[in-house]
Amino acid sequence: MKEEGPRRGRDESEEERADRMWGELIQEVRVAQTGVQILFGFLLTVVFQPKYATLPHADQVIYIVTVVLGACATGALIGPVSLHRLVSGRRIKPQTVRIAARMTFVGLILLLATMACALLLILRVATRGGYVPYLVAAVVVWYLVCWYGLPLWARHRHTSAAPADHPGPGQAPAARGTDGRGHG
Repeated sequence: MKEEGPRRGRDESEEERADRMWGELIQEVRVAQTGVQILFGFLLTVVFQPKYATLPHADQVIYIVTVVLGACATGALIGPVSLHRLVSGRRIKPQTVRIAARMTFVGLILLLATMACALLLILRVATRGGYVPYLVAAVVVWYLVCWYGLPLWARHRHTSAAPADHPGPGQAPAARGTDGRGHG
């Protein structure tokens, strides 16, 4: 009888797992890339509008910060594609998936910051109300709940340990016991 090693909840090799995880990651990145590219494209046009010159200095600074954040988010979210292309065929897909997952996580944080700054700028220009920072803070809290709070709650609620095929940012895949839940 063949002795089994630790199971990961699926009957797949490390390479098969990396292939599956890569496919999942790219699907996730496509959604984020679309959003950041549309937002960034819109931001690039603002400076060429006549009203830009009439904005107060503080709003121009917020705009510049927003554009830089958008550029950084775009780089982080497109980075996994370049990474994959440059290391393809080198037999390091598991490592590539981990690096790409970290880049995507950073890209999502930068996208959150870009969206918050864009919302701040738009609401400041549109309303000049003193409530704008509170409204932006409420939206940021909503993003944090949707993007991080609920997923982390679900991960904690429905798993006894971080699943092997979806490690958190900066984590290596976890070894699991033979029953797929970390128990031997």
